[in-house]
Amino acid sequence: MERSARTSIADLMQEIPAVPAPPTVPTPPPVPFVVQTGTGQITGAPTEVYQAAQAQRRELRNQLERLESQRQDLRNELRSDGNVDNAVDRAGVESRIKELDGRISAVDQQLAKADAAVAQAAAIPGATTEPPRPARSGPPDEIIAIPIVFTLAVLMPLAIAYSRRIWKKGATVVAPIPKDVTDRLDAMGQAVESIAIEVERIGEGQRFLTRVMSDKGKSLGVGAAEPIPVPQVHGEQVAVPRYER
Repeated sequence: MERSARTSIADLMQEIPAVPAPPTVPTPPPVPFVVQTGTGQITGAPTEVYQAAQAQRRELRNQLERLESQRQDLRNELRSDGNVDNAVDRAGVESRIKELDGRISAVDQQLAKADAAVAQAAAIPGATTEPPRPARSGPPDEIIAIPIVFTLAVLMPLAIAYSRRIWKKGATVVAPIPKDVTDRLDAMGQAVESIAIEVERIGEGQRFLTRVMSDKGKSLGVGAAEPIPVPQVHGEQVAVPRYER
């Protein structure tokens, strides 16, 4: 029974036809875009057309700068007195300047058309694409911001608290001197001052005595003794009574 059921299922699966895959639709080729310029037209993809228009405008600007530089050199040569001596040379320089003026005018017109072509190419969808951003070589912004936040939130309060603690330790309070000690110091100062005054007086007295003794020795010198008269009565000496001083 089971074998017959299996064979019947297998036969049914073989009889079911396989569904054919849908045919692939070929992608249409890109439609080329055409942009008119001053010298012709540019055909291609939008990006290619835009880049070609920019290159043409860049080249026209370079040509215009070179022509203007040549005209300026000729004008300086014409204005200087020593470079152009005769009238023939002056006329040749002037003709070259006129020729450059015509070329400058023509290139200027082509440049105006090239600017319009660049603007027209830029209006095509997909012509202008933003350049890719340069890859960042440094660390991400999160890695830079985390240390800054940690410093402001944790390290700065710790530093402020530690500095306040150091300031409190350094600011020691000086205890006032007791009153009895100040009184004793005042008394000692007065005693020392009085002693100094007495010593000064003693010194002045000694100096005065020394000066007096030196002056007395000079005034009372040793010399001849003055004769003392002795009273006599009838040729005999009379004793003179001594009086105590």
